[in-house]
Amino acid sequence: MEISDKLLCLFSAEVSADDDNYVVEIPRREVETGDIDPGDTYRVALISREVEAESDEEQNAGAPPEPQPPVEIGETRYVEIEDIGKQGDGIARVERGYVIIVPGAEVGERVKVEVTEVKSNFAVGEVIEESF
Repeated sequence: MEISDKLLCLFSAEVSADDDNYVVEIPRREVETGDIDPGDTYRVALISREVEAESDEEQNAGAPPEPQPPVEIGETRYVEIEDIGKQGDGIARVERGYVIIVPGAEVGERVKVEVTEVKSNFAVGEVIEESF
């Protein structure tokens, strides 16, 4: 199945009857994350799927978990410094655009780093080899 680059959100929902209309409720998180705005008009595509019996735990699980960072503490990576952050640290990007902050590195440098700290949206790496 081909999915348009214009896709703003994707979620599962039930269709319910409301007087003379049928309603598909949009989860609050889809509006709160800024993907869609109340009052705007959107095109909606409905995709049929087999409904499987879900446990109460699965039904109440809420939002899916965020993807895990693509690096781990102690991991070594070869990176290229693409930018300089507001505090003067080097910025490298790896899978999915995940940022590794490299203190003391300059734009254009290719360095081997050891990951020393990992957060959900960035990591910090220490230079262990100046160029490769």
